[in-house]
Amino acid sequence: MENIVDTLFAIIFGTFYISIDVYSFILVVIGAASERGRIWPTIVFVFLWGTFVYDFVAYWTWGQNGWANVLGALDHAGGVPVHMTAGASALVYNLVLGKRQPITRIEQDRPHNINNIFIGTALSWFGWFGFNGGSGLRISSRAVLVCVVTNLAACTGGFTWCMLDYLFLKPKYKFTLFGFCMGSMAGLVCITPGSGYVSIPVSLIFGFIGSICVYFGRKIKTFFKIDDAFDIFAQHAVGGFVGCLLTGIFAQKYIPAIDQVNISGGGLDGNWIQIVYQLTLASVGFVWSFVMTLIILLIMNKIPGLTLRTSTNGEIQGIDYDQFNEYTHDYIEFQRDLYTTIPKPIPMNNFITVATIVRPNHAQNGRN
Repeated sequence: MENIVDTLFAIIFGTFYISIDVYSFILVVIGAASERGRIWPTIVFVFLWGTFVYDFVAYWTWGQNGWANVLGALDHAGGVPVHMTAGASALVYNLVLGKRQPITRIEQDRPHNINNIFIGTALSWFGWFGFNGGSGLRISSRAVLVCVVTNLAACTGGFTWCMLDYLFLKPKYKFTLFGFCMGSMAGLVCITPGSGYVSIPVSLIFGFIGSICVYFGRKIKTFFKIDDAFDIFAQHAVGGFVGCLLTGIFAQKYIPAIDQVNISGGGLDGNWIQIVYQLTLASVGFVWSFVMTLIILLIMNKIPGLTLRTSTNGEIQGIDYDQFNEYTHDYIEFQRDLYTTIPKPIPMNNFITVATIVRPNHAQNGRN
């Protein structure tokens, strides 16, 4: 009977952490390959990335004999194995793929559907309770505490980002739903490594600092001219790094002690060396993810049939049609309807030309 219980626990444990692994895959592939990556190479990449990047960093962090775990580095739910690996790898994927074609890349950086962004944020926010709350592998008061600090960090992050938009985004003194969604995600990412080690008041600090760092971290892609459509690097690499360091400062041993888990605590408990441990894990995790992803992609790109980027014509047609023979949104029908409302004949082979005519440029400056 004991063997059966152990086997079932191992299956449940494996399924839970595989689901976390899948989340990392989605961040890297969907975010970095946006509008220019081919599907077959991404399938191969997912297997190689999971084997040589995620598995290594996850073992270092959570494995009984992992060097980071033995060292004493703390990461409750995956600030480094999930978020920093995804952010670093997405950066490499973007650099190797190159920018999208000008015809498919709107320089104003406007979200194309704020309703989808809000729905996706709400689903992610709810799912994060299982992500962070379940990482302790126990049903306990600590798991409840983890969910509370996760929620508060997200709320604080969203409010902070809205205030930053209010002050810095042109036209000034406007709140944005997009900003709240971005900020709440920044707060969720930042609290992830420390969610099982910090108190309720401290979670507000995570959301506040994490949101500020990610907000200005988005400027990196503009400065280096990186075509990161989903801001994966800023949200997950910067947010995960900041959260990992803050955990070294604010972790307290009485919180994991609720589940009979013993740690030395962080700076608040007088254990300032913990910051060094956190910095070591974050730095090594980022460098490993960056270098290994670069090696994998460069090798794949030289193999016939595994070229990462689609053709120029495929990009112009749209990846949905080029790779899947279907559209997420059928703009062809939209163009036909639009054409009937315009009195003068207009060439319809360039949708952007039509869109520019019917909707003048009133983009919110300062997004990038």
